[in-house]
Amino acid sequence: MNKNQYCIIMAGGIGSRFWPLSRNAMPKQFLDILGLGKSFLQLTYERFKRIIPDERILVVTSEQYKTLVQEQLPAIPVKNILSEPFRRNTAPCIAYATYKLMKTDPGATVVVAPSDHLILGDDEFLATICSALHLAQEKDVLITLGVKPTRPETGYGYIQAAKNESLVVEDHVAYPVKTFTEKPDDELARVLVQSGEFYWNSGIFVWSLESIVRQLEHWLPEISMPFRNGLSLYNTSHEEKFIRKVYEEIRNVSIDYGIMEKATNTYVFSATFGWSDLGSWESLYMHYEKDDRENAVAAGKVLLENVKNSMIYSRDNRKLIVVKGLDNYIVVDTSDALLVCPREDTQFRQLFNDIAHDHEEFV
Repeated sequence: MNKNQYCIIMAGGIGSRFWPLSRNAMPKQFLDILGLGKSFLQLTYERFKRIIPDERILVVTSEQYKTLVQEQLPAIPVKNILSEPFRRNTAPCIAYATYKLMKTDPGATVVVAPSDHLILGDDEFLATICSALHLAQEKDVLITLGVKPTRPETGYGYIQAAKNESLVVEDHVAYPVKTFTEKPDDELARVLVQSGEFYWNSGIFVWSLESIVRQLEHWLPEISMPFRNGLSLYNTSHEEKFIRKVYEEIRNVSIDYGIMEKATNTYVFSATFGWSDLGSWESLYMHYEKDDRENAVAAGKVLLENVKNSMIYSRDNRKLIVVKGLDNYIVVDTSDALLVCPREDTQFRQLFNDIAHDHEEFV
């Protein structure tokens, strides 16, 4: 293990598209949605722990989830759990962790990863990460992992690679990035996939602190400089008050929009492991084993009649769930809520907002 390699896990989201299972008090990264006996956060931590020790793993989360992180990851030092008082998207999240690391190890190389993604093939995933870390130690680059698309997915961003300028690092191929494309409509997604030049944007990044600080201070000085100004306060009793003041004043911006789409030294590693951001019930349906009518059933007692292409989900093994006559639906049962929704509508931000407005007790 290289002593200058670190991992930053982002764990502050609310997982609204997994309602009614995911709630404000217990969002999806803390849930065992896959039925494996471990939450997404625990799976992410255990994956990175194979190459990076506990003392060099940082978790950035919402202030209200700090206790949950401590309960689920007791081996992580408390000082490595960074609490955000307000949600300000990924650029401030990464800037906070970056400048906190700058105080103690300015020569660090870092992998930044979401806490709630599905990875299939841990060995290949970690081999790709190690190759990317090696490149980031040698060159002034910002690296993202790109996943070869298997379908014209409209829920992901895309990365266009300059495939005539490849680098090979420890048997893994990296390309300079031509463009980043936000989530496309169905027609554009088909064009991107058919071109063979585009990858799904995994949202997993690798870089040296020196490289990301240079880009933050060039493209987002209004975000980066407030965090830099607190270098003397990190790991002291004044850090919490200082961070609250910073978050009150900085704006909401993603690292993709703020840095990655603008920087000219970005590379994409071609990932061959299985990946999904599992951002909605529809994406979970895509990864579940299906029966002979293309139903994904994750429930104890289920009786289906004339049901096809649907997902039935419940963790209550005592309850019998009876469904008749549905095609292309998601049915999710929890102790206090029931969702019945067409599969194509499961990225339902507006529905979640309506629930929050009219039935706040269920959010």
